[in-house]
Amino acid sequence: MANKMFDRYASIAFLIIGAFFVVDSRNISQSAYGSSVGSDIFPLGLGLILILLSIRLFYENLRVKSDKSEAAKLDYKRFGIIFAAMVLYVFLLEKIGYVIATFLFLLIGFQTLERKKMLFSIIISAVISVGVYYVYVTVLQGTLPALPEWLGF
Repeated sequence: MANKMFDRYASIAFLIIGAFFVVDSRNISQSAYGSSVGSDIFPLGLGLILILLSIRLFYENLRVKSDKSEAAKLDYKRFGIIFAAMVLYVFLLEKIGYVIATFLFLLIGFQTLERKKMLFSIIISAVISVGVYYVYVTVLQGTLPALPEWLGF
């Protein structure tokens, strides 16, 4: 069972981060290189989703009865791996493109949480990264970093 105090603090932190995304997305210009979707839509949507999920986590955390005998042990190793992957994702996004960077980030995240299902993690990571890129760039006509030129595409 997850550490309830950590979940409570994490939900508050993610609520603040989501609010920051919503507020700061309003400062992004409305036009985006010929795109019909403004560049503020994606961070605004992510902020709203993060706020809603944070509220749900906090609410569910309050509903669960606290078990005093449960050891309050945080999983620093998993947190560190996912945090490092997130930092690398931010730095590599422009260099290797959205699809590859997102695929690698999701694969590392899924494998950190569930090591036994490598093929499933690869398939889900590929479907999500390619699917989001297709929907956002092709359907919504937004812009995301493309594949790197050194790949030859």
